[in-house]
Amino acid sequence: MDKKKAIIYDTTLRDGMQGENIFFSPEDKLKMAIRMDDAGFHYIEGGWPGSNPGAQAFFELVRGKEFKNAKIAAFGSTRRQGITCAEDGNIKALLDCGAPAVTIFGKTWDLHVESIMSNTLDENLAMIRESVAYLTDHGREVIYDAEHFYDGYKANKDYALATLEAAVEGGTCCLVLCDTNGGCLPCDIDTITRDTIAHFGKRDGLIFGIHTHNDCAMAVANSINAVHAGATMVQGTINGYGERCGNADLTAIIPILSQKMNRDCISNENLAKLRNLSRFVSETANVPPVSSRPFVGRSAFAHKGGVHVSAIMKNPAAYEHMDPEIVGNRRRVLVSEQSGKSNIAYKAEELGVDLGDDERKKASIVNAIKDMENDGFEFDAAEGSLKLLMEKLTGQYQPNFSLESFRVVVEKDRERPCYSHAMIKVKMGDKTEITSAEGDGPVSALDNALRKALSFVYPSVNDMRLVDFKVRVIDGSDGTDARVRVLIESRDTNDIFSTVGVSEDIIEASWQALKDSFQYKLSLDEKNAAIEAGRETADAG
Repeated sequence: MDKKKAIIYDTTLRDGMQGENIFFSPEDKLKMAIRMDDAGFHYIEGGWPGSNPGAQAFFELVRGKEFKNAKIAAFGSTRRQGITCAEDGNIKALLDCGAPAVTIFGKTWDLHVESIMSNTLDENLAMIRESVAYLTDHGREVIYDAEHFYDGYKANKDYALATLEAAVEGGTCCLVLCDTNGGCLPCDIDTITRDTIAHFGKRDGLIFGIHTHNDCAMAVANSINAVHAGATMVQGTINGYGERCGNADLTAIIPILSQKMNRDCISNENLAKLRNLSRFVSETANVPPVSSRPFVGRSAFAHKGGVHVSAIMKNPAAYEHMDPEIVGNRRRVLVSEQSGKSNIAYKAEELGVDLGDDERKKASIVNAIKDMENDGFEFDAAEGSLKLLMEKLTGQYQPNFSLESFRVVVEKDRERPCYSHAMIKVKMGDKTEITSAEGDGPVSALDNALRKALSFVYPSVNDMRLVDFKVRVIDGSDGTDARVRVLIESRDTNDIFSTVGVSEDIIEASWQALKDSFQYKLSLDEKNAAIEAGRETADAG
Protein backbone atom coordinates (compact mmCIF):
# COMPACT_ATOMS: atom_id res chain seq x y z
CA MET A 1 0.00 0.00 0.00
CA ASP A 2 1.40 3.38 -1.01
CA LYS A 3 2.29 5.77 1.80
CA LYS A 4 0.19 8.87 2.20
CA LYS A 5 2.05 12.03 1.22
CA ALA A 6 3.04 14.70 3.74
CA ILE A 7 4.29 18.03 2.37
CA ILE A 8 6.71 20.09 4.47
CA TYR A 9 6.36 23.86 4.20
CA ASP A 10 8.98 25.84 6.11
CA THR A 11 8.34 29.41 7.22
CA THR A 12 11.40 29.96 9.43
CA LEU A 13 12.65 32.74 7.16
CA ARG A 14 9.45 34.73 7.61
CA ASP A 15 7.24 33.58 10.50
CA GLY A 16 10.26 32.36 12.49
CA MET A 17 11.82 35.82 12.24
CA GLN A 18 8.83 37.25 14.09
CA GLY A 19 10.10 35.57 17.25
CA GLU A 20 11.70 37.73 19.90
CA ASN A 21 15.49 38.18 19.42
CA ILE A 22 15.41 36.30 16.09
CA PHE A 23 16.97 38.00 13.08
CA PHE A 24 18.35 36.68 9.81
CA SER A 25 20.11 38.74 7.18
CA PRO A 26 19.25 38.04 3.51
CA GLU A 27 22.55 36.14 3.26
CA ASP A 28 21.66 34.09 6.36
CA LYS A 29 18.31 33.25 4.81
CA LEU A 30 19.93 32.08 1.59
CA LYS A 31 22.31 29.75 3.47
CA MET A 32 19.41 28.32 5.46
CA ALA A 33 17.27 27.86 2.35
CA ILE A 34 20.08 25.87 0.72
CA ARG A 35 20.35 23.63 3.81
CA MET A 36 16.57 23.12 3.96
CA ASP A 37 16.47 22.24 0.28
CA ASP A 38 19.30 19.76 0.81
CA ALA A 39 17.25 18.22 3.65
CA GLY A 40 14.36 17.56 1.26
CA PHE A 41 11.85 20.25 2.28
CA HIS A 42 9.13 20.86 -0.28
CA TYR A 43 8.41 24.59 0.19
CA ILE A 44 10.56 27.33 1.71
CA GLU A 45 8.83 30.61 2.43
CA GLY A 46 11.30 33.45 1.93
CA GLY A 47 9.37 36.38 3.37
CA TRP A 48 6.90 39.12 2.53
CA PRO A 49 8.46 41.09 -0.35
CA GLY A 50 6.01 43.95 0.00
CA SER A 51 6.73 44.55 3.68
CA ASN A 52 10.47 45.19 4.12
CA PRO A 53 13.71 45.62 2.13
CA GLY A 54 15.34 42.56 3.76
CA ALA A 55 12.71 40.22 2.35
CA GLN A 56 13.03 41.80 -1.08
CA ALA A 57 16.81 41.39 -0.93
CA PHE A 58 16.43 37.67 -0.23
CA PHE A 59 14.31 37.16 -3.34
CA GLU A 60 16.93 39.01 -5.39
CA LEU A 61 19.64 36.70 -3.98
CA VAL A 62 17.62 33.56 -4.66
CA ARG A 63 16.47 34.55 -8.14
CA GLY A 64 17.82 32.11 -10.71
CA LYS A 65 19.24 29.67 -8.14
CA GLU A 66 18.53 25.99 -8.72
CA PHE A 67 16.85 24.07 -5.90
CA LYS A 68 16.69 20.31 -6.18
CA ASN A 69 13.76 19.65 -3.82
CA ALA A 70 12.07 22.85 -2.70
CA LYS A 71 9.97 25.58 -4.25
CA ILE A 72 10.59 29.09 -2.96
CA ALA A 73 7.37 30.78 -1.83
CA ALA A 74 6.64 34.45 -1.29
CA PHE A 75 4.17 35.50 1.40
CA GLY A 76 1.62 38.31 1.34
CA SER A 77 -1.98 39.30 1.89
CA THR A 78 -5.04 39.61 -0.27
CA ARG A 79 -5.60 42.93 -2.01
CA ARG A 80 -6.68 45.82 0.14
CA GLN A 81 -10.34 46.67 0.35
CA GLY A 82 -11.71 49.14 -2.17
CA ILE A 83 -9.00 48.73 -4.84
CA THR A 84 -8.26 46.26 -7.62
CA CYS A 85 -5.47 43.68 -7.58
CA ALA A 86 -3.68 45.57 -10.37
CA GLU A 87 -3.60 48.68 -8.17
CA ASP A 88 -2.36 46.88 -5.05
CA GLY A 89 1.37 47.34 -4.34
CA ASN A 90 1.55 44.18 -2.22
CA ILE A 91 0.16 42.02 -5.03
CA LYS A 92 2.59 43.62 -7.48
CA ALA A 93 5.54 42.88 -5.16
CA LEU A 94 4.50 39.22 -4.94
CA LEU A 95 4.66 38.94 -8.71
CA ASP A 96 7.81 41.01 -9.15
CA CYS A 97 9.85 38.96 -6.63
CA GLY A 98 9.86 36.04 -9.07
CA ALA A 99 8.93 33.28 -6.59
CA PRO A 100 7.16 30.38 -8.37
CA ALA A 101 4.79 29.85 -5.41
CA VAL A 102 2.82 32.50 -3.55
CA THR A 103 1.13 32.11 -0.19
CA ILE A 104 -1.47 34.73 0.62
CA PHE A 105 -3.55 35.03 3.75
CA GLY A 106 -7.06 36.32 4.11
CA LYS A 107 -9.49 36.96 6.93
CA THR A 108 -11.70 34.04 7.97
CA TRP A 109 -13.06 35.26 11.29
CA ASP A 110 -15.95 37.70 10.99
CA LEU A 111 -14.63 39.47 14.10
CA HIS A 112 -11.53 40.54 12.15
CA VAL A 113 -13.47 41.45 9.02
CA GLU A 114 -16.01 43.72 10.67
CA SER A 115 -14.43 44.90 13.94
CA ILE A 116 -10.71 45.06 13.10
CA MET A 117 -10.73 45.89 9.37
CA SER A 118 -14.05 47.79 9.33
CA ASN A 119 -14.88 45.84 6.19
CA THR A 120 -17.98 44.08 4.93
CA LEU A 121 -18.28 40.32 4.79
CA ASP A 122 -19.03 40.39 1.05
CA GLU A 123 -16.05 42.63 0.21
CA ASN A 124 -13.76 40.31 2.16
CA LEU A 125 -14.93 37.35 0.09
CA ALA A 126 -14.29 39.33 -3.10
CA MET A 127 -10.78 40.25 -1.89
CA ILE A 128 -9.95 36.58 -1.37
CA ARG A 129 -11.43 35.34 -4.63
CA GLU A 130 -9.96 38.08 -6.82
CA SER A 131 -6.49 37.98 -5.25
CA VAL A 132 -6.12 34.23 -5.72
CA ALA A 133 -7.46 34.44 -9.28
CA TYR A 134 -5.16 37.34 -10.20
CA LEU A 135 -2.04 35.56 -8.98
CA THR A 136 -3.10 32.29 -10.58
CA ASP A 137 -3.74 34.03 -13.89
CA HIS A 138 -0.19 35.35 -13.72
CA GLY A 139 1.23 31.84 -13.57
CA ARG A 140 1.80 31.46 -9.84
CA GLU A 141 1.00 28.42 -7.73
CA VAL A 142 -1.18 29.90 -5.00
CA ILE A 143 -1.42 28.52 -1.47
CA TYR A 144 -4.15 30.12 0.59
CA ASP A 145 -3.61 30.61 4.35
CA ALA A 146 -6.97 30.94 6.12
CA GLU A 147 -5.90 33.14 9.03
CA HIS A 148 -7.71 32.49 12.36
CA PHE A 149 -9.67 29.71 10.66
CA TYR A 150 -10.43 27.62 13.74
CA ASP A 151 -11.56 30.61 15.80
CA GLY A 152 -13.58 31.85 12.84
CA TYR A 153 -15.19 28.43 12.40
CA LYS A 154 -16.26 28.36 16.05
CA ALA A 155 -17.73 31.87 15.81
CA ASN A 156 -19.44 31.62 12.41
CA LYS A 157 -19.00 28.27 10.68
CA ASP A 158 -20.88 29.20 7.51
CA TYR A 159 -18.86 32.34 6.88
CA ALA A 160 -15.53 30.66 7.63
CA LEU A 161 -16.31 27.97 5.06
CA ALA A 162 -17.45 30.63 2.60
CA THR A 163 -14.01 32.27 2.74
CA LEU A 164 -12.44 28.94 1.79
CA GLU A 165 -14.92 28.52 -1.05
CA ALA A 166 -13.90 31.96 -2.32
CA ALA A 167 -10.23 30.89 -2.40
CA VAL A 168 -11.13 27.68 -4.25
CA GLU A 169 -13.20 29.65 -6.77
CA GLY A 170 -10.13 31.84 -7.32
CA GLY A 171 -8.08 28.75 -8.20
CA THR A 172 -5.98 27.88 -5.14
CA CYS A 173 -4.41 24.44 -5.01
CA CYS A 174 -4.12 24.31 -1.22
CA LEU A 175 -6.23 25.54 1.69
CA VAL A 176 -4.16 25.96 4.84
CA LEU A 177 -6.19 26.06 8.05
CA CYS A 178 -4.53 28.32 10.63
CA ASP A 179 -4.69 28.34 14.43
CA THR A 180 -3.22 31.83 14.44
CA ASN A 181 -3.78 32.58 18.12
CA GLY A 182 -2.51 29.15 19.19
CA GLY A 183 -5.47 28.64 21.50
CA CYS A 184 -7.04 25.49 20.07
CA LEU A 185 -6.80 22.02 21.57
CA PRO A 186 -6.17 18.80 19.62
CA CYS A 187 -9.80 17.75 19.96
CA ASP A 188 -10.92 21.03 18.30
CA ILE A 189 -8.38 20.65 15.51
CA ASP A 190 -9.46 17.07 14.81
CA THR A 191 -13.18 17.76 14.66
CA ILE A 192 -13.04 21.01 12.68
CA THR A 193 -10.42 19.74 10.20
CA ARG A 194 -12.47 16.61 9.47
CA ASP A 195 -15.69 18.61 9.06
CA THR A 196 -13.99 21.11 6.75
CA ILE A 197 -12.42 18.48 4.50
CA ALA A 198 -15.76 16.63 4.35
CA HIS A 199 -17.52 19.87 3.35
CA PHE A 200 -15.39 20.12 0.22
CA GLY A 201 -15.55 16.44 -0.65
CA LYS A 202 -13.12 15.17 -3.28
CA ARG A 203 -12.17 18.04 -5.57
CA ASP A 204 -9.43 17.35 -8.09
CA GLY A 205 -6.09 18.86 -7.15
CA LEU A 206 -7.24 20.40 -3.86
CA ILE A 207 -5.31 19.59 -0.70
CA PHE A 208 -5.47 20.92 2.86
CA GLY A 209 -2.72 22.18 5.12
CA ILE A 210 -2.25 23.10 8.77
CA HIS A 211 -0.49 26.10 10.36
CA THR A 212 -0.39 26.23 14.16
CA HIS A 213 1.11 28.36 16.91
CA ASN A 214 2.30 27.17 20.30
CA ASP A 215 0.52 29.45 22.78
CA CYS A 216 -1.05 26.46 24.57
CA ALA A 217 2.03 24.25 24.02
CA MET A 218 -0.06 22.29 21.50
CA ALA A 219 1.42 23.33 18.15
CA VAL A 220 3.06 19.99 17.33
CA ALA A 221 0.14 17.94 18.69
CA ASN A 222 -2.35 20.10 16.76
CA SER A 223 -0.37 19.75 13.53
CA ILE A 224 -0.18 15.98 13.90
CA ASN A 225 -3.89 15.79 14.68
CA ALA A 226 -4.70 17.79 11.56
CA VAL A 227 -2.65 15.37 9.44
CA HIS A 228 -4.46 12.46 11.08
CA ALA A 229 -7.73 14.19 10.17
CA GLY A 230 -6.75 14.53 6.51
CA ALA A 231 -4.36 17.47 6.07
CA THR A 232 -1.48 16.94 3.65
CA MET A 233 0.69 20.06 4.02
CA VAL A 234 2.27 20.99 7.36
CA GLN A 235 3.62 24.49 7.88
CA GLY A 236 6.10 25.22 10.65
CA THR A 237 9.55 26.49 11.56
CA ILE A 238 12.89 24.97 12.50
CA ASN A 239 13.19 24.80 16.29
CA GLY A 240 9.68 26.24 16.64
CA TYR A 241 10.86 29.84 16.30
CA GLY A 242 8.05 32.35 15.90
CA GLU A 243 5.96 35.10 17.41
CA ARG A 244 4.89 34.93 21.06
CA CYS A 245 5.38 31.26 22.06
CA GLY A 246 6.49 30.19 18.60
CA ASN A 247 5.25 28.06 15.72
CA ALA A 248 4.95 24.32 15.26
CA ASP A 249 8.45 22.83 15.43
CA LEU A 250 9.33 20.97 12.24
CA THR A 251 12.23 19.19 13.95
CA ALA A 252 9.61 17.27 15.93
CA ILE A 253 6.89 17.08 13.30
CA ILE A 254 9.03 15.63 10.51
CA PRO A 255 10.29 12.54 12.41
CA ILE A 256 6.79 11.96 13.82
CA LEU A 257 5.31 12.00 10.31
CA SER A 258 8.06 9.81 8.92
CA GLN A 259 8.67 7.35 11.75
CA LYS A 260 5.46 7.28 13.77
CA MET A 261 2.80 7.85 11.09
CA ASN A 262 4.56 6.18 8.14
CA ARG A 263 4.00 9.19 5.88
CA ASP A 264 5.92 9.85 2.68
CA CYS A 265 7.67 12.94 4.00
CA ILE A 266 11.43 13.20 3.48
CA SER A 267 13.89 10.40 2.79
CA ASN A 268 15.72 8.53 5.54
CA GLU A 269 18.98 10.00 4.24
CA ASN A 270 17.60 13.51 4.67
CA LEU A 271 16.04 12.70 8.03
CA ALA A 272 19.54 12.01 9.34
CA LYS A 273 20.41 15.65 8.57
CA LEU A 274 17.75 17.01 10.91
CA ARG A 275 19.85 17.50 14.04
CA ASN A 276 22.61 19.32 12.15
CA LEU A 277 20.01 21.50 10.44
CA SER A 278 18.48 22.38 13.82
CA ARG A 279 21.90 23.29 15.17
CA PHE A 280 22.80 25.31 12.07
CA VAL A 281 19.63 27.41 12.30
CA SER A 282 20.18 27.89 16.04
CA GLU A 283 23.72 29.12 15.51
CA THR A 284 22.66 31.36 12.63
CA ALA A 285 20.00 32.89 14.87
CA ASN A 286 22.59 33.21 17.68
CA VAL A 287 20.17 31.44 20.02
CA PRO A 288 21.54 28.66 22.26
CA PRO A 289 20.09 25.28 21.25
CA VAL A 290 17.56 23.79 23.66
CA SER A 291 19.06 20.59 25.05
CA SER A 292 15.67 19.08 25.89
CA ARG A 293 14.22 19.63 22.40
CA PRO A 294 12.67 16.31 21.28
CA PHE A 295 14.51 14.27 18.64
CA VAL A 296 17.34 16.76 17.94
CA GLY A 297 18.24 18.13 21.37
CA ARG A 298 21.45 17.16 23.08
CA SER A 299 19.48 15.52 25.90
CA ALA A 300 16.85 13.84 23.71
CA PHE A 301 18.55 10.46 24.05
CA ALA A 302 20.55 11.07 27.25
CA HIS A 303 20.43 8.61 30.14
CA LYS A 304 21.51 9.32 33.69
CA GLY A 305 19.91 6.80 36.07
CA GLY A 306 21.95 3.65 36.62
CA VAL A 307 18.92 1.38 36.13
CA HIS A 308 18.19 3.00 32.77
CA VAL A 309 21.79 2.69 31.60
CA SER A 310 22.01 -0.93 32.63
CA ALA A 311 18.88 -1.62 30.60
CA ILE A 312 19.89 0.18 27.40
CA MET A 313 23.22 -1.64 27.41
CA LYS A 314 21.18 -4.81 26.95
CA ASN A 315 18.51 -3.36 24.66
CA PRO A 316 18.20 0.37 23.86
CA ALA A 317 14.47 -0.04 23.16
CA ALA A 318 13.97 -0.45 26.91
CA TYR A 319 14.25 3.33 27.38
CA GLU A 320 14.34 4.81 23.86
CA HIS A 321 11.36 5.21 21.54
CA MET A 322 13.55 5.19 18.41
CA ASP A 323 17.14 4.93 17.19
CA PRO A 324 18.70 8.40 17.69
CA GLU A 325 20.85 8.04 14.57
CA ILE A 326 17.72 8.16 12.40
CA VAL A 327 17.53 11.94 13.05
CA GLY A 328 21.30 12.44 13.17
CA ASN A 329 21.45 12.40 16.96
CA ARG A 330 23.28 10.02 19.27
CA ARG A 331 22.78 8.19 22.53
CA ARG A 332 24.46 9.83 25.52
CA VAL A 333 25.07 8.33 28.92
CA LEU A 334 25.58 10.92 31.64
CA VAL A 335 27.80 10.50 34.63
CA SER A 336 26.88 12.16 37.92
CA GLU A 337 26.39 11.43 41.59
CA GLN A 338 23.36 9.34 40.57
CA SER A 339 25.50 7.13 38.36
CA GLY A 340 26.30 3.48 38.83
CA LYS A 341 29.04 1.29 37.41
CA SER A 342 26.94 0.71 34.28
CA ASN A 343 27.17 4.40 33.45
CA ILE A 344 30.93 4.40 33.95
CA ALA A 345 31.44 1.31 31.79
CA TYR A 346 29.29 2.70 28.97
CA LYS A 347 30.89 6.14 29.14
CA ALA A 348 34.42 4.79 29.26
CA GLU A 349 33.83 2.74 26.11
CA GLU A 350 32.21 5.72 24.36
CA LEU A 351 35.10 8.05 25.25
CA GLY A 352 37.80 5.50 24.46
CA VAL A 353 39.05 4.91 27.99
CA ASP A 354 40.06 1.30 28.65
CA LEU A 355 38.77 0.05 32.00
CA GLY A 356 39.15 -3.64 31.25
CA ASP A 357 37.16 -5.89 33.56
CA ASP A 358 38.38 -4.33 36.79
CA GLU A 359 35.26 -3.62 38.84
CA ARG A 360 37.36 -1.81 41.44
CA LYS A 361 38.40 0.77 38.86
CA LYS A 362 34.78 1.41 37.98
CA ALA A 363 33.81 1.69 41.63
CA SER A 364 36.67 4.10 42.37
CA ILE A 365 35.65 6.31 39.44
CA VAL A 366 32.03 6.35 40.66
CA ASN A 367 33.14 7.34 44.16
CA ALA A 368 35.53 10.02 42.88
CA ILE A 369 32.81 11.55 40.70
CA LYS A 370 30.34 11.56 43.58
CA ASP A 371 32.87 13.32 45.83
CA MET A 372 33.72 15.90 43.17
CA GLU A 373 30.06 16.59 42.35
CA ASN A 374 29.48 17.10 46.05
CA ASP A 375 32.14 19.82 45.79
CA GLY A 376 30.31 21.46 42.87
CA PHE A 377 31.62 19.75 39.72
CA GLU A 378 29.08 18.67 37.10
CA PHE A 379 30.25 16.06 34.64
CA ASP A 380 27.03 15.31 32.76
CA ALA A 381 27.52 18.71 31.09
CA ALA A 382 31.31 18.38 30.68
CA GLU A 383 32.28 15.19 28.88
CA GLY A 384 35.70 16.56 27.95
CA SER A 385 36.67 16.94 31.60
CA LEU A 386 35.10 13.57 32.38
CA LYS A 387 37.32 11.77 29.87
CA LEU A 388 40.43 13.43 31.26
CA LEU A 389 39.40 12.58 34.82
CA MET A 390 38.83 8.91 33.97
CA GLU A 391 42.25 8.76 32.33
CA LYS A 392 43.86 10.30 35.42
CA LEU A 393 42.13 7.85 37.77
CA THR A 394 43.25 4.87 35.67
CA GLY A 395 46.82 6.02 35.02
CA GLN A 396 46.23 6.62 31.28
CA TYR A 397 46.47 10.41 31.32
CA GLN A 398 49.25 11.81 29.17
CA PRO A 399 49.06 15.62 29.20
CA ASN A 400 50.33 17.48 26.15
CA PHE A 401 51.34 20.44 28.31
CA SER A 402 51.58 21.47 31.94
CA LEU A 403 51.27 24.87 33.60
CA GLU A 404 54.28 26.38 35.29
CA SER A 405 52.57 29.68 36.17
CA PHE A 406 50.34 32.45 34.90
CA ARG A 407 49.61 36.05 35.82
CA VAL A 408 46.55 38.08 34.83
CA VAL A 409 46.29 41.87 35.17
CA VAL A 410 42.98 43.69 34.79
CA GLU A 411 43.25 47.42 34.20
CA LYS A 412 40.68 50.19 34.11
CA ASP A 413 41.07 53.88 33.51
CA ARG A 414 38.71 56.76 32.82
CA GLU A 415 39.20 56.67 29.08
CA ARG A 416 38.23 53.10 28.24
CA PRO A 417 36.53 50.02 29.69
CA CYS A 418 38.39 47.24 31.48
CA TYR A 419 40.98 45.31 29.54
CA SER A 420 43.15 42.38 30.56
CA HIS A 421 46.69 41.18 30.02
CA ALA A 422 47.87 37.61 30.72
CA MET A 423 51.36 36.13 30.91
CA ILE A 424 51.68 32.35 30.94
CA LYS A 425 54.50 29.83 31.28
CA VAL A 426 53.78 26.29 30.06
CA LYS A 427 55.93 23.21 29.57
CA MET A 428 55.55 20.87 26.57
CA GLY A 429 57.90 17.93 26.95
CA ASP A 430 61.39 19.43 27.27
CA LYS A 431 60.29 22.76 25.83
CA THR A 432 59.10 25.73 27.91
CA GLU A 433 57.18 28.63 26.41
CA ILE A 434 56.53 32.01 28.02
CA THR A 435 53.99 34.14 26.19
CA SER A 436 51.68 37.04 26.85
CA ALA A 437 48.49 38.30 25.27
CA GLU A 438 45.68 40.79 25.81
CA GLY A 439 41.96 40.09 25.83
CA ASP A 440 38.58 41.65 26.49
CA GLY A 441 38.56 40.00 29.91
CA PRO A 442 40.81 37.82 32.07
CA VAL A 443 39.57 34.55 30.56
CA SER A 444 39.91 35.93 27.03
CA ALA A 445 43.47 37.04 27.81
CA LEU A 446 44.35 33.63 29.29
CA ASP A 447 42.82 31.87 26.29
CA ASN A 448 44.83 34.01 23.87
CA ALA A 449 48.07 33.54 25.80
CA LEU A 450 47.69 29.76 26.14
CA ARG A 451 46.72 29.40 22.48
CA LYS A 452 49.75 31.47 21.49
CA ALA A 453 52.09 29.33 23.60
CA LEU A 454 50.73 26.00 22.39
CA SER A 455 50.56 26.96 18.71
CA PHE A 456 54.34 26.78 18.40
CA VAL A 457 54.12 23.01 18.92
CA TYR A 458 50.43 22.32 18.23
CA PRO A 459 49.24 24.65 15.44
CA SER A 460 45.86 22.87 15.32
CA VAL A 461 44.77 24.75 18.47
CA ASN A 462 44.06 27.70 16.20
CA ASP A 463 41.17 25.67 14.74
CA MET A 464 39.45 25.64 18.13
CA ARG A 465 37.25 28.42 19.47
CA LEU A 466 35.19 28.99 22.58
CA VAL A 467 31.46 29.06 21.78
CA ASP A 468 29.89 29.29 25.24
CA PHE A 469 31.00 30.32 28.72
CA LYS A 470 28.79 29.89 31.78
CA VAL A 471 29.44 30.83 35.41
CA ARG A 472 27.22 29.68 38.22
CA VAL A 473 27.47 30.35 41.95
CA ILE A 474 27.13 26.95 43.64
CA ASP A 475 26.02 28.18 47.05
CA GLY A 476 25.31 31.86 47.51
CA SER A 477 25.33 31.79 51.32
CA ASP A 478 29.03 32.73 51.35
CA GLY A 479 28.47 35.83 49.24
CA THR A 480 31.49 36.81 47.16
CA ASP A 481 33.52 33.99 48.77
CA ALA A 482 31.18 31.36 47.33
CA ARG A 483 32.45 28.58 45.10
CA VAL A 484 31.67 29.01 41.42
CA ARG A 485 31.36 26.50 38.61
CA VAL A 486 32.58 27.46 35.14
CA LEU A 487 31.42 25.51 32.08
CA ILE A 488 33.16 26.12 28.77
CA GLU A 489 31.90 24.79 25.45
CA SER A 490 34.42 24.70 22.61
CA ARG A 491 34.40 23.50 19.04
CA ASP A 492 36.80 22.79 16.22
CA THR A 493 36.02 21.90 12.62
CA ASN A 494 34.67 18.46 13.59
CA ASP A 495 33.63 18.33 17.26
CA ILE A 496 31.88 20.20 20.05
CA PHE A 497 33.00 19.50 23.61
CA SER A 498 32.48 20.86 27.12
CA THR A 499 34.76 21.18 30.15
CA VAL A 500 34.28 22.27 33.76
CA GLY A 501 36.17 23.93 36.61
CA VAL A 502 35.24 24.71 40.22
CA SER A 503 36.89 27.05 42.73
CA GLU A 504 36.25 29.93 45.12
CA ASP A 505 38.24 32.01 42.60
CA ILE A 506 36.51 32.56 39.26
CA ILE A 507 39.86 32.86 37.44
CA GLU A 508 41.06 29.54 38.86
CA ALA A 509 37.77 27.83 37.94
CA SER A 510 38.00 29.31 34.45
CA TRP A 511 41.59 28.12 34.09
CA GLN A 512 40.63 24.55 35.05
CA ALA A 513 37.92 24.47 32.38
CA LEU A 514 40.07 26.27 29.82
CA LYS A 515 43.14 24.02 30.11
CA ASP A 516 40.90 20.92 30.00
CA SER A 517 39.40 22.18 26.73
CA PHE A 518 42.87 22.43 25.16
CA GLN A 519 44.00 19.07 26.59
CA TYR A 520 40.84 17.43 25.24
CA LYS A 521 41.24 19.08 21.84
CA LEU A 522 44.80 17.79 21.53
CA SER A 523 43.74 14.28 22.58
CA LEU A 524 41.08 14.35 19.85
CA ASP A 525 43.73 15.33 17.32
CA GLU A 526 45.87 12.38 18.37
CA LYS A 527 42.91 10.02 18.12
CA ASN A 528 41.95 11.30 14.65
CA ALA A 529 45.56 11.09 13.48
CA ALA A 530 45.77 7.46 14.63
CA ILE A 531 42.55 6.63 12.80
CA GLU A 532 43.82 8.28 9.61
CA ALA A 533 47.16 6.45 9.89
CA GLY A 534 45.28 3.17 10.23
CA ARG A 535 43.30 3.93 7.08
CA GLU A 536 46.46 4.72 5.12
CA THR A 537 48.07 1.49 6.30
CA ALA A 538 44.98 -0.47 5.26
CA ASP A 539 44.93 1.25 1.85
CA ALA A 540 48.61 0.51 1.34
CA GLY A 541 48.02 -3.13 2.21
